[in-house]
Amino acid sequence: MADLLKKFQDPEIRKKKKSLRIGVIAGGISSEREISLLTGENIYRSLLKSGYNTTFIDLKNDFYNDLKKINLAFLALHGRYGEDGTVQGLMEIMKIPYTGSGVLGSAIAINKVLTKRILEYEGILTPQYATLDAGNKKNSSKTGLFLGRKLSYPVIVKPNSEGSTIGVKIAGSDEQLEHAIEDASKYDEKILIEEYIKGRELTVSVIGKDPVALPIIEIKPRSGFYDYEAKYTKGMTEYVVPAELSSELTRHISETAVKCHKVLECSGISRADFILDGKNNAYFFELNTMPGMTATSLVPKAAEAAGINFDLLVEIILDLASLKV
Repeated sequence: MADLLKKFQDPEIRKKKKSLRIGVIAGGISSEREISLLTGENIYRSLLKSGYNTTFIDLKNDFYNDLKKINLAFLALHGRYGEDGTVQGLMEIMKIPYTGSGVLGSAIAINKVLTKRILEYEGILTPQYATLDAGNKKNSSKTGLFLGRKLSYPVIVKPNSEGSTIGVKIAGSDEQLEHAIEDASKYDEKILIEEYIKGRELTVSVIGKDPVALPIIEIKPRSGFYDYEAKYTKGMTEYVVPAELSSELTRHISETAVKCHKVLECSGISRADFILDGKNNAYFFELNTMPGMTATSLVPKAAEAAGINFDLLVEIILDLASLKV
């Protein structure tokens, strides 16, 4: 962490950055619009407080002229058109350096099935799974039979390319599975059906040009399931940071998170989620390339445990902005 903080000890570097016109890009048109606006607002206020020349851009309607006025983009767009490589491609075309992962890393990581296939190949433990095309009536009309050949109940049903636990359900029967698939198909035709692993939920934030893991957080939702409400409602979830793990297990999970970050060609910042079962097997199940920065978000909690306050965290992420192509 010391090397990460040294970059902010040179006043000339800060002076140069503060001469730039920075655009905080948030909102957009995905199902995660409201959370994106909260993230963007927090980042915008922080940059203003730290003395940066900053403007807020809602990437929803007529935004192109606003983009032409900025020198650097702080991306705070969650979900599609923000985490899928789309806005990153626009930034590359416009030659505007931006925070976070590039086109390729973003496009891979938002695709849960593709992410799992790549990490399986790299020898990273991930729950067993099946995929389903919800638009194919032939498959969707026999989901119980289809699933029985691959997995057993309970399972977790997820849209392939959504975040914030949107459209995610646990199913313990054919009937529940049908309902879960119907709900998930509102967000994506491609559905991921994943083995349910009972255990401790852990998350690891990874940051830096030479990426390092921040302290691991254990997530303890009071409802038992870390859904949208548990994520974004204060008091609904308990967070233990650093997680109470052995030094060996901490090292293994942290190294795995950094490996995921590198293998998926992420940059700047990412957050990898794991389930630790009763035998201390850590199962990777998702990676987020544009983590939230709200009052209940996980990356700021991990950074705080490492001695990095919110304003400094924002500056560190800003410092990592670049063009990737």
